[in-house]
Amino acid sequence: MRGTHMTNRTKSWRAGLRRGGIELRHLLRNGKEMTGHLTNVIVALLVAAYISDDVPGTRTPMTHLVLAGFAAYLLFQVGLINLPQILVTEREEGALLRLRATPGGIPAYLIAKCLLMVALATGTLALLLIAGALLVDGPLPHGPGDWLTLLWVTTLGLLAVIPLGAAIGAVLPNPREALALIMLPTMGLLLTSGTVFPLTALPAPVQHVAAVFPLKWMAQGMRSALLPDSARTAEAAGSWELPMVALVLTAWAVIGFLLAVPLLRRAARRESGSRLTARRHKVTQSGALAA
Repeated sequence: MRGTHMTNRTKSWRAGLRRGGIELRHLLRNGKEMTGHLTNVIVALLVAAYISDDVPGTRTPMTHLVLAGFAAYLLFQVGLINLPQILVTEREEGALLRLRATPGGIPAYLIAKCLLMVALATGTLALLLIAGALLVDGPLPHGPGDWLTLLWVTTLGLLAVIPLGAAIGAVLPNPREALALIMLPTMGLLLTSGTVFPLTALPAPVQHVAAVFPLKWMAQGMRSALLPDSARTAEAAGSWELPMVALVLTAWAVIGFLLAVPLLRRAARRESGSRLTARRHKVTQSGALAA
């Protein structure tokens, strides 16, 4: 039994990695999808270029703080906006129904999506940092320690948001409603997590609420990797709090992994041919009425 379980797990990983590679190639060939992700980078650069002040109490350009914040937000967005939308859309198209008949289908599916999101997030992050450094004198890590911090903050940040995004995608309704349900709270966190202006400029209760969610800690970790050490005086605690960054992101990663697979399995169990047919009929009727 143990050997069979290990064999099935190995097959799931192989199938997931193979499927993830195929989906990544499809994404790179999809001009419309790639344009959407490039637009996010362009918006971040335009916002950063428009700002000319320094971070209050420091000599660090506000542009650097904004770019560090957007670096965290782009990772956050991939996990908690892009991934749920993809999962809901594919569920509506019958992907989860097909997975019910595939041994190890759900784990392989989740592995594939994780691979796709990690590649997309790291590519977007690299593009933002390189373009920022070339076009608006944006920040880059100054030494091996900063590069190491950037690596582990990115890794833990993605581990925190990708499984959580998969769990959210498993319970959201149709794609139209899904976007509305996740965009509003995500934009709220963008404004309250210290990504576009110093967190200390916000009321204390807002800071406390933001500290519950991973984006605040992802942005703080990014600032520690990209900004000079003198900029930490503008932080709420007067330091980067890197142990707390690691602790909070690890906690969210555990929560996400505990929720993602069971919720995806539950969503797959609830799928049936009649449900899929009914949804497609509803979409057809909606299109006919709109026309």
